[in-house]
Amino acid sequence: MNIEIKKSKKPIKYESAVELMEKRLVEINKNNAQELIWILEHKEIYTAGTSFSDNEILDKSIKISKTNRGGKITYHGPGQLICYFVLDLKKRKKDIRKFISIIEKTIIDTLKFYKIQTSADRENIGIWHTDNYKINKVAAIGVRVSKWIAYHGFSININNDLDKYKAIVPCGIKDKGVITLKKIRDQSYKNLDEILIKNFISNLEN
Repeated sequence: MNIEIKKSKKPIKYESAVELMEKRLVEINKNNAQELIWILEHKEIYTAGTSFSDNEILDKSIKISKTNRGGKITYHGPGQLICYFVLDLKKRKKDIRKFISIIEKTIIDTLKFYKIQTSADRENIGIWHTDNYKINKVAAIGVRVSKWIAYHGFSININNDLDKYKAIVPCGIKDKGVITLKKIRDQSYKNLDEILIKNFISNLEN
């Protein structure tokens, strides 16, 4: 499978990342570029997808970057793994729901390697961890599809500052919380990106 794997060591500005993905989308559409899977981290930023509403901003002093991805408001920052992609669904099944299922399976499979059991939820998109009947989101997913090319991506909370979520209603969901992998299981997550990429490519091929 001819996918470029890109890893950025330094934090990438959100706007720069979106600009790069949108340029790549145009090039892929012209058959001039490879598809892309990109692992990175962002500096602190709140982003709002196309279905957010103002009452989900609890702290009106925060700056929100509006985006064209699906979903509502989320937070990105240090300690969180971001996986962006630009993938051509014309080469696969033109099925957005199936593609979302591939992302969900990729995250669930990867966390299983670290002995963390998680699940997807048809009603509330994302990956969830349940402990003593408390349900917390550990990964957020936001995708946009243009000309059957899917882009944007997902984020996994490894060791980011959970207090930042108090300024918003994360992903518009009031009755569930947000958690990090470190809080679920305090261990090293050093190779998480490698395992994630391997699972993602394997699930895309099946």
